[in-house]
This record gives sequence, C-alpha cells and structure tokens, in this order.
Amino acid sequence: MELSAAEREFIRSERPWGFILFRRNVEEPRQVAKLVQELRDVVGHPDAPVLIDQEGGRVQRLRPPSWPAYPAGAVFGALYDIDPALGLLAARLSARLIAADLADLGITVDCLPLADVPVDGADSVIGDRAYGTEPGKVAAIARAVAEGLEQGGVLPVLKHIPGHGRATADSHLSLPTVDTPKMELERTDFAAFRPLADLPMAMTAHVVFSALDPAHPATTSATIIEQVIRGGIGFQGLLMSDDVSMNALAGSIAERTRSIITAGCDMILHCNGLLDEMRAVAGEAPELSGKALQRARRALASRKAPQPFDRLAGRAQLDALIDRAGMNSA
Repeated sequence: MELSAAEREFIRSERPWGFILFRRNVEEPRQVAKLVQELRDVVGHPDAPVLIDQEGGRVQRLRPPSWPAYPAGAVFGALYDIDPALGLLAARLSARLIAADLADLGITVDCLPLADVPVDGADSVIGDRAYGTEPGKVAAIARAVAEGLEQGGVLPVLKHIPGHGRATADSHLSLPTVDTPKMELERTDFAAFRPLADLPMAMTAHVVFSALDPAHPATTSATIIEQVIRGGIGFQGLLMSDDVSMNALAGSIAERTRSIITAGCDMILHCNGLLDEMRAVAGEAPELSGKALQRARRALASRKAPQPFDRLAGRAQLDALIDRAGMNSA
C-alpha cells in the first residue's frame, strides 16, 4: 500500500498529471493519507489531483469499518419519486459527506456523478448506480451530487459521457454496441448530460453507438467526441477516457492510447496499476498542451475551499431520508 522504488522512478521521470486510487491501494485512513502525500511529493506538484471512485453502493473504494457506507444512486431516485426536493437533498448530503471523507485524506477528485440512463435489458454494470430512467430526473440528481462534492472542496467527474445506460455488456469485459437510432439517443441518453455540460471534467463511455460511428466506441470516436460530446451535449471541460486497460478496447495499450488521443480526449485514464502498461501509456500520451492544458488548468482552478458543514448532523439527516425511502444505505 505504498509506492515501490520502480513506481517512484516512473512518477519522477514521467510526471503524470494526476493519480487514481483503487481498493488495492487502501488499508486505513492514515495509510491512505500518507500515500496521497507521497504521490504528490514524488511528482513534485503539491496540488496534483488525486482521484477515486467513491459513488456509494457497489462502487466504494473506501469502505467500512474505516469509512461509512453510502447509498447507491437508485436510493436517491426512489426518494425523488416520493418527493423531488427530498431526493435532491439526500443526493447532495451524501455527496457532501463523501467529500468530507475524501478531504480528510487529501483526495481532491471523485469520479461521480453518473448521468447514465438505463433501459430494460441493459447490463447490470450500471444498474442501481443510476439515479433513474428519465433524463430530467437523472440530470437533476446528478447536479445535486456534483454540488455536494463541490461544496466539500472535491471536484466531480461526470460519467460515462455520452451514456452507458443502454449497454448490454459490461465494458470492463467486452465492447457493448448500442443500435438505438440517433434521434432516440438525443432524446434520452444524451439529454441527461446536456444540463451538466458545465461540469469541469467528464469520463467517456467505452460503448459503440452504431447510428453515429459503427466502427469505434465513443472513447476512440472523433465523430462522437466532436459532434456529440463537444457539439450536441456541449461539454467543454476536461475529457478523460474511461480506463484504457478495459477489455472493451482493442489493440495494445500503446495503440489504444494513440487512438484515444487522436479521437479528441484530453487525458488517458489507466487503472490496473501494471507498471509496464503505465510506461506504454506514458510513451504515447503527449505532454499536456493547447486546449487540453487549458481545460486541465480550468478544471483544477474551479475547485473551491470546503464550506462549513456539521458532519454528524448531515449523516443523521441523510439516514432519516433513507429510512423514508425504505431502502438500505449500502
């Protein structure tokens, strides 16, 4: 749970923009905080972003007993159906509490919220992580989650743009293809992302949308990045790929990296921790410059100091709201 000599040398020589932590990197709070500081010290950047996937429900890298359990996204959707105002309050509170946990450790970026809109028959990889099946509701809850993170001094990463909800396969394992017509995608999947286009960062979906580009998943599709993500949705923030090592992508790690950059992503996310693959990615990923550098700087500059917050009162209020929804918190 600490850096090896080889990892230290890699970080010093390649100077990555940031880091992402996974469950394998986590033991207990003191160890995580020490690792986060070590990463920044080695890269020589005191404000280097450190990311994590801390959604709640199934996707929590920080887990009990050292950290609280948080609700899956579907809980907020269920409460929203009872009372929209309370659903948004619960989503904002949960994210604010998560942000407090992350701030204790020095983690400054959370890969959250999701704006994916599931449909019947879709793979369960999204499932109860989603906030609902209606784009307006999904966007509203995602906005509340982003606000909660930002109020706690943590930057949100919107995912999985332009939508993973219809995928009938888990992109960790294989490449999903969605054959839905463009007009329907714009009305549902893409519509959930448009109200969130001002968020500072977003992560792509490893999903083929055959009506738009039958040959490439969104992550490596210049057509989808230019016409849908930057165009129709209007997202102008920092665009990072989902994990380049996932099985949805074809070719070597180096080939995938070149394809992602060529398509228009600003940044490569590599997550499995294999040093040889890290070196391959670094060998193909150009130094940040131009618009990508501007977007990266703008994203980091948007992070604000945490607002005052009573964590105990916030947790009690969240638990009361969850009880009202009649759902478990984890």
